[in-house]
Amino acid sequence: MNRIFIHYGTQMSEMTYALMQAANVSAKLKPSMRVVIKPNLVVSRPADDGATTHPEIIEGIIRYLKDHGIDGITIAEGAWVGDSTERAFKNCGFTTLSKTYGVQLVDTKKDRVVKKSSRGFEIGLCETVVNADYLINVPVLKGHCQTLMTCCLKNLKGCIPDGEKRRFHTLGLHQPIAALASLLKPDLHVVDGICGDLSFEEGGTPIVSNRILLGFDPVLLDSYGTQLMGYKPNEIEHLRLAKEFGVGQYATDATEISEIGADERPKIDLKRNPAARQFAQWIDEDGACSACYAALVFALNKVKPSKTIGEIKIGQGFRGKACPGIGVGNCTSGCDINVKGCPPKAVDIVELLRAK
Repeated sequence: MNRIFIHYGTQMSEMTYALMQAANVSAKLKPSMRVVIKPNLVVSRPADDGATTHPEIIEGIIRYLKDHGIDGITIAEGAWVGDSTERAFKNCGFTTLSKTYGVQLVDTKKDRVVKKSSRGFEIGLCETVVNADYLINVPVLKGHCQTLMTCCLKNLKGCIPDGEKRRFHTLGLHQPIAALASLLKPDLHVVDGICGDLSFEEGGTPIVSNRILLGFDPVLLDSYGTQLMGYKPNEIEHLRLAKEFGVGQYATDATEISEIGADERPKIDLKRNPAARQFAQWIDEDGACSACYAALVFALNKVKPSKTIGEIKIGQGFRGKACPGIGVGNCTSGCDINVKGCPPKAVDIVELLRAK
């Protein structure tokens, strides 16, 4: 399905529920189904640090499922090799969530392993995930020190045991990740784009974007997210390989984007964006929304600008004004040079800055 649903805001549980309604997810659900939800709990750090899935998003999914008669709900995840999943469940708010809604927590590190083969790779998969009637993937859109970005495709790595995770790294990550994606195909992807980390999968430098994305094609979502972060899809090797393996298609200008809450995008809160401070000298901000500001910060982080570009204007305060220099977003269309978009993609900002 060549369509991406996006909701802007801060009420994450309600946003997620509304997205699932808009996408008519219930059309594929049956009360008898065993539904498995796979978040990203790579480390035992709270979601606001930019590494892990917000529990409120999972709550919205659970509420929607239960309202459509589904009680067989499991949250399955395995923290990275150096951390404890049990501790991550507790510290990230999932233990409380489990008790509140009566859903099961499964540590995939301790799960039985089922061997499957794809694209020349034999891969051990965790049984709980393999046996799911309906699998929901809930990654965080964020940077990664080895693969540049991580989202839907790479999040599936939490569905394999620790021994396989080590082997994936030995094999260079990209090919086995793409092979895994061709083997394990979630029915739904709900992307936590609230405050993903700028460049590191373990968090610490979150960039607040205040958006959640939903779709059914992981390559479509990852390629769209990649552009939001300032990369072209082919720069992400496992994404390119997954497309070649027939897992999905890249997002293009023809991709249908259905937005909810677009007219009420939250404004940027610089106190929640410590990573943005290092770029403050390049930004002239007046009433910018968080999604637009995030795109600019991602772009500046990639380009490492020089003083010759001057301050870049961004925000609703520039709407209808003629301004010298560069502006990003539709609100700054009166600038001498403007990167269009509401919000713009970081990849378009990167191209402009590199041409300066």
